[in-house]
Parts: sequence; structure tokens; C-alpha cells
Amino acid sequence: MEPQLLHSVADGVATVVIHHPAKRNAMTADMWRALPPLLGTLAADPAVRVLVLTGEGGTFCAGADISSLRGSSGEAQGLAVRAEDALAAFPKPTLAAVRGYCVGGGCQLAAACDLRFADEEASFGITPAKLGIVYAASSTRRLVSLVGPATAKYLLFSGELIGAERALRTGLVDEVLPGDELDKRVAEFSRILVSRSQLTQAAAKEFADGRMDRDAHWARQAREGGDTAEGVAAFLERRPPVFTWTTPESGPPSTPR
Repeated sequence: MEPQLLHSVADGVATVVIHHPAKRNAMTADMWRALPPLLGTLAADPAVRVLVLTGEGGTFCAGADISSLRGSSGEAQGLAVRAEDALAAFPKPTLAAVRGYCVGGGCQLAAACDLRFADEEASFGITPAKLGIVYAASSTRRLVSLVGPATAKYLLFSGELIGAERALRTGLVDEVLPGDELDKRVAEFSRILVSRSQLTQAAAKEFADGRMDRDAHWARQAREGGDTAEGVAAFLERRPPVFTWTTPESGPPSTPR
């Protein structure tokens, strides 16, 4: 099978699989280019409430497939940054399920997700210093927001890999599971996210990502969307809520500059 991004949708969860096992799921130029339009399609699908990004087999993603990126390093980096930005702008919750190597562009993609769950044997690293590449400013800022400047400098200056437990301590990872429990936990947590209010999630995602000009918009959505009334009624009636607010089919909102 050619290197590609596989995807499926079931029970409100879209799963995107990085599939290039011959090279530890390294991303080719075509795969980088394919990710933004795929995400746009999934964002507009009302059946999708959560997105899970993972790799085929025992590796998340070993970075960029250098052999497929024969142009300038700037052009190659531009493809990765556009894919990363599209993932960060996805309007619904995103979760990276990480096994094995999560390195370079793979770590870039994982960092662009809202949450990262990893198995105990996962390894993380950002390696531009090994290639003499200037890591993109937007990617650096996203990394710093997750792990703080000291750990970001450690990773970027050295290109060294860190294990899952250290990644957990620094905030790069949210949960670490035994390898045989990762899929079960990701599925369980995805079901939790699917059951929650998309209104709350969409507003919280924008606010947490630094959007500062949408307070009035989200106040109006809360008044008119119905989820608040349903949540309160369900709580008083001691039943599970049935939330109905959905993100607009036009796709994700523009990100602030």
C-alpha cells in the first residue's frame, strides 16, 4: 500500500491513521499536502464530533520522509506547518494516540492536537538541530505553550528523545498507559467527549487557544443554542443530556493572527 492517510468515522469519532509503515510512518510531501483538505472534509461532517490521530502499527510518526522532500527545506517546512495549522484549527476536540516514535514532524502534529495519550514505550523528540533547520516560529510557540520555555529549549537545542514519563511531567503528554490499554482508554475518552456539549467544547477550544474577540458570539450561541437549557434540565431530571448544538458546516473559524 502506498504511503497515505487513512480515515474512518464511527460513533461520532473520526480516526485518521498515518500509514507509511516501511518508514515508521514518516510523512511524505503528498501526505503533508493531503492532511488539510482531509481535515476540512471531516470538520464539515456533522457526524464527526471528535478526531483521533494515530499511526499504523507500533509507531506514531517518525517525522518527514526526507527522501520525498527534495525541494528546499523552506518548502518542506511550509508543507508541515500548513498541515500542523490545519490540525490546530480543527473546530472539534482532537486527540493524538501515540505509540513508539513521535519525532520531528510527528511530534509537530501531536503538539497541534488538543490532547495526547501515549503508551509507556513512546518516545518524543524534535530534531531540526540535527539537520540545521530553523524550526518554524508558530511551531516553536505551540511547543512552548505546552511544555514551557526550558523544556522547549532542551528539545530544540539537543534534538534528543525523551520518554513518555518525562513527556507527561513536562505537559507534552496528558496520559500515559500500558501499551495494551492505550486503544481502550482512547476509545473510552472519545466516547466521553462525544457525549459532552459541542457548544462548550468549541468555545473552550477557541478561548484556550487565545481567541479574544468572540465573547459576544459565544454568549449568543449559549442563549440560542439550547444546550444550556438541556444540560440544566437533564441534571435536575437525573438523566443523561441530549445536546444538539453543532459546529457550522462551513468549517473551522479563522484563527487569530
